[in-house]
Amino acid sequence: MFRIRPRTKASTRQILTAQKSCQRQASSLNNLTYSVTAGPQTPPLIASTLSNYFQQEILAKHSTRPALICRTEKPGAHGGRIGMNLGVERHLAWDFEEFDRHIEALARGLVDLGVKKGDRVGVVMGNNSAYAMLQWACASIGAILVTLNPAYRLPELINTLSLVGVSHLIVVPRIRSSEYVSMLSEALPSIRYSTPGEIQEPSLPKLKHLIVVDNGSDLKDFEKDIENTRSAIDFREILVWREHSSEEKELERAMRELHHEDVINLQFTSGTTGAPKAVSLTHHNLLNNGISIGRCMRLTNQDVLCNVPPLFHCFGLVLGNLAAWTHGACIVYPSQIFNPELIVDAVAQEQCTALHGVPTHFLGVLGELEKRREMGEILDLSRLRTGIAAGSPIPIDLMKQLISKMNLTELTNAYGMTETSPVSFQTTTHDPLLKRVETVGKIHPHVKAKVVDHDGNIVPVGTPGELLVSGYLLQKGYWEDVEQTDNVMKEDEEGTLWMHTGDEAIMDEEGYLKIVGRIKDIIIRGGENLFPVQIENVLTAHPSIREAAIVAVPDTRYGEVVGAWIVLEDHHHHHQQETSSGSISMSREDVRKVVAEGMNPQNAPTWVWFVGEDGIPSELPKTASGKVQKHILRDWSKDLAKKGFGLVVPSNTTAK
Repeated sequence: MFRIRPRTKASTRQILTAQKSCQRQASSLNNLTYSVTAGPQTPPLIASTLSNYFQQEILAKHSTRPALICRTEKPGAHGGRIGMNLGVERHLAWDFEEFDRHIEALARGLVDLGVKKGDRVGVVMGNNSAYAMLQWACASIGAILVTLNPAYRLPELINTLSLVGVSHLIVVPRIRSSEYVSMLSEALPSIRYSTPGEIQEPSLPKLKHLIVVDNGSDLKDFEKDIENTRSAIDFREILVWREHSSEEKELERAMRELHHEDVINLQFTSGTTGAPKAVSLTHHNLLNNGISIGRCMRLTNQDVLCNVPPLFHCFGLVLGNLAAWTHGACIVYPSQIFNPELIVDAVAQEQCTALHGVPTHFLGVLGELEKRREMGEILDLSRLRTGIAAGSPIPIDLMKQLISKMNLTELTNAYGMTETSPVSFQTTTHDPLLKRVETVGKIHPHVKAKVVDHDGNIVPVGTPGELLVSGYLLQKGYWEDVEQTDNVMKEDEEGTLWMHTGDEAIMDEEGYLKIVGRIKDIIIRGGENLFPVQIENVLTAHPSIREAAIVAVPDTRYGEVVGAWIVLEDHHHHHQQETSSGSISMSREDVRKVVAEGMNPQNAPTWVWFVGEDGIPSELPKTASGKVQKHILRDWSKDLAKKGFGLVVPSNTTAK
């Protein structure tokens, strides 16, 4: 494996000291020699709990500003007296004062149910107002919000609930084809027959309460959904609206006992490489990361963010909710789950200034916009200016389309991982366009990062290596899993704790970072390192290619060669090659040529598979956060290559 070694050895301390010295100088650009950087120490970190910050900074300054708009929920969805609802009749719309009234009612209700500091409260829902309330209400008690993927099947759900000892589970009756109440009560009869608050299920010994949020439009349907599950409680019934009550006194006592280093959120890593692990995040982690993210976007209380990513993922929960609310900005949930039509409606009708998404989301929205424009619909997206594209590497061509077609002229790109709260690098609205398109920006304040080789030596700028991150944003560890924590969080000889990200990165002399792939995803062809993200960028820049995923395929001669999985643009499905779903306009040789001419022949794929052609799955396997599951693609590729299916051959012969 070819790697450039540092010309001279330099300790982390020496390089960080030099870096800090550089940062103290005005205009300290073009000064990095080694791939190590430290963010500014100003403004200072906030040593506050989420609930104190909400009261003292958000509510005190922005009480009458719009806070939350849920376009698929009715006003007064949770009972209690109906407030002003921002003057909107059609759907739920709260200012911060109304939002706070609901958070407090829920916090008192949770106290009344016996929820205490450190208790794990599990949530299985789409994006809705109850989720938003829980994010703040649990934090105000010191309960730990456990955000669960609604796509989990029953065994996964039970395993994760058991892994972290969830005592209170809050679900909606159904999302898509998943029916959570009936699924749980049929599989676990004790849930069906227990009285509320007294669930005694051997497979879930800590579970006491099952609370159900009505996410439908018909109360009769909701009552039918829960009528055969005796332990189920209607979410509306647990809210305590009385402000002068014993629950209020208990809540005040609980808030006095909070500390900003307490764990308040467990988020499960995507599980792209095995069993999910529960990441433990604190008030300090989440609050400060949300504030830093919002600053990069220049958010103010005049901004309206259409928050598309799911709330069980750090993208929706932190980059979305917390980044906006800590700056007094408004959050819009266009729908419970991803729906391009409703997103476009929300952005236009709510005059959104910001939009978040992963590549899958943005591709869907661009497709919907194209459809509307072809039908002659005129959409006003003039207020859109910023947002975040993240979750997985963003194809350069997609970033350019979002800027040109959606007015996202200040779109930022962010990099992070759940274990780092999550964002460590981000572009700003002031960065040059090329940097915003081709990099994930510079280091956040109060964060350090370095790129190292196999031996832990910091590499020169421009040299690939593993990214390590340090600072306030590091998780407290995987929940009750010391071994897995110690595998990725390690102290160096100076006593600094570093998160080993597993991501291969390149830092330039200005401190901008490029992520070139997961270390385990890198293809070593005849001893040469090839980076999948770079190949994918060349492919997706082609007008016929919508998505591309590059993986290693075993090869007797080179060890590994490039395999390309291609999703073609819908309107390019014509002529040359017939498939079960129509026809495609590119041959395998065409795909190979795009890379050979756009990069070099070594990077050109030896194997090409068109998603949806005969014998090939109809879509790329992805996690709920939109990341392509490359371990699955590698298995598929190996099997197909053994059969000789997908080999690139000259275009004048028939491709298998």
